Amino acid sequence: MSTNAPSLTDTVLQRVANRTGRRVRDLAVEVRGGRVVLRGRASSFHVKQLAQHGVRELLPDAHLENAIVVE
Repeated sequence: MSTNAPSLTDTVLQRVANRTGRRVRDLAVEVRGGRVVLRGRASSFHVKQLAQHGVRELLPDAHLENAIVVE
Protein backbone atom coordinates (compact mmCIF):
# COMPACT_ATOMS: atom_id res chain seq x y z
CA MET A 1 0.00 0.00 0.00
CA SER A 2 1.50 3.31 -1.12
CA THR A 3 0.69 6.67 0.40
CA ASN A 4 1.85 9.92 -1.08
CA ALA A 5 3.32 12.42 1.34
CA PRO A 6 1.81 15.89 1.03
CA SER A 7 3.90 18.42 -0.86
CA LEU A 8 5.60 21.23 1.01
CA THR A 9 3.11 23.66 -0.56
CA ASP A 10 0.19 21.60 0.71
CA THR A 11 1.76 21.37 4.17
CA VAL A 12 2.27 25.15 4.35
CA LEU A 13 -1.26 25.77 3.04
CA GLN A 14 -2.73 23.51 5.71
CA ARG A 15 -0.64 25.07 8.48
CA VAL A 16 -1.66 28.61 7.49
CA ALA A 17 -5.32 27.61 7.23
CA ASN A 18 -5.21 26.00 10.67
CA ARG A 19 -3.23 28.84 12.27
CA THR A 20 -5.69 31.46 10.99
CA GLY A 21 -8.84 29.46 11.69
CA ARG A 22 -9.42 29.45 7.92
CA ARG A 23 -10.04 33.20 8.01
CA VAL A 24 -7.97 33.96 4.90
CA ARG A 25 -10.25 33.88 1.88
CA ASP A 26 -8.87 32.66 -1.45
CA LEU A 27 -5.70 31.51 0.30
CA ALA A 28 -2.91 30.53 -2.09
CA VAL A 29 0.64 29.50 -1.21
CA GLU A 30 3.59 29.34 -3.56
CA VAL A 31 6.78 27.63 -2.42
CA ARG A 32 9.85 27.76 -4.66
CA GLY A 33 13.28 27.03 -3.35
CA GLY A 34 13.74 29.09 -0.21
CA ARG A 35 10.91 31.50 -1.04
CA VAL A 36 7.28 31.42 0.14
CA VAL A 37 4.54 33.73 -1.17
CA LEU A 38 1.18 34.01 0.60
CA ARG A 39 -1.83 35.43 -1.25
CA GLY A 40 -5.43 35.88 -0.25
CA ARG A 41 -7.77 38.24 1.55
CA ALA A 42 -8.18 38.78 5.30
CA SER A 43 -10.45 40.98 7.37
CA SER A 44 -7.68 42.15 9.74
CA PHE A 45 -3.95 42.62 10.06
CA HIS A 46 -4.05 40.17 12.97
CA VAL A 47 -5.18 37.36 10.65
CA LYS A 48 -2.49 38.35 8.14
CA GLN A 49 0.09 38.14 10.91
CA LEU A 50 -1.20 34.74 12.06
CA ALA A 51 -0.72 33.46 8.51
CA GLN A 52 2.86 34.70 8.55
CA HIS A 53 3.54 32.99 11.89
CA GLY A 54 2.17 29.73 10.48
CA VAL A 55 4.80 29.81 7.73
CA ARG A 56 7.57 30.78 10.17
CA GLU A 57 6.75 27.75 12.35
CA LEU A 58 7.45 25.41 9.44
CA LEU A 59 10.10 27.31 7.50
CA PRO A 60 11.88 29.74 9.83
CA ASP A 61 14.66 30.55 7.33
CA ALA A 62 12.51 30.98 4.21
CA HIS A 63 12.22 34.32 2.46
CA LEU A 64 8.56 35.17 3.05
CA GLU A 65 6.43 37.53 0.98
CA ASN A 66 3.09 38.07 2.71
CA ALA A 67 0.89 39.47 -0.07
CA ILE A 68 -2.37 38.84 1.80
CA VAL A 69 -4.64 41.85 1.32
CA VAL A 70 -6.45 43.23 4.37
CA GLU A 71 -9.93 44.42 3.45
